[in-house]
Amino acid sequence: MRNRIVAGNWKMNLDHAQAKTLTQEIAQVLGDLPQNQRVMVCPPSIHLNTVAAIASEADGLEVGAQNMHQAASGAYTGEISAGMLKSYDIHSVLLGHSERREYFHEDSALLRQKVDAALENSLEVIFCFGEQLAQRENDTHFEVVSAQLKDALFHLTADQWSKIVLAYEPVWAIGTGRTATPEQAQEMHAHIRSFVRDQYGDSCADQLSILYGGSVKPNNAAEIFGQPDVDGGLIGGASLKTEDFLAIVAAMK
Repeated sequence: MRNRIVAGNWKMNLDHAQAKTLTQEIAQVLGDLPQNQRVMVCPPSIHLNTVAAIASEADGLEVGAQNMHQAASGAYTGEISAGMLKSYDIHSVLLGHSERREYFHEDSALLRQKVDAALENSLEVIFCFGEQLAQRENDTHFEVVSAQLKDALFHLTADQWSKIVLAYEPVWAIGTGRTATPEQAQEMHAHIRSFVRDQYGDSCADQLSILYGGSVKPNNAAEIFGQPDVDGGLIGGASLKTEDFLAIVAAMK
């Protein structure tokens, strides 16, 4: 049975007090989850210690990082290594988010290194990928997504894929208010699962959690999550509001 996951990406939002309050509010309400359901928040790195400490006292709330550097250590001012994340008892990290690709010019070659560094440190990777609007409009979206996966992940062994979660994020639907229809999300998720199946076989593909990340809200989460190949969501703006985030979690069945 595949894991169902809702992960909140806080991006560069919330000061220390706000991060603490939001985590406490989520933790107080969340409670026990079914065995195959997971809930995670990914705060800015400066808040990881505080958020992780609160989550450690709660049932079911996990904490992930938004990014990490590919090197183990060195003269990389402002960066954070996989080993540093582990030392704070962080077990998951987002890699390849569209904003990292666009604003910080992270390409597949770099992401491949980051993925390897994360796995070497036993971190779970939530790997983000997706097409731009122009690529969807010119009908190359399947090829673009396939290339992003192949170039960054297809050097891994089937065993290593047990530490990979995929997060498909149509870039045209992030922070724009636009959302892929449930049918569009399902079509792409089915393509992704089939593409992985062709390379790694049924067991890997059937166990792989594929999240949708593109303006998921309380009013559309249930329909999106109800698609057979959509295993949850990577949530942006709605994860900053306790009521909205918990409503999205509740839509994960």
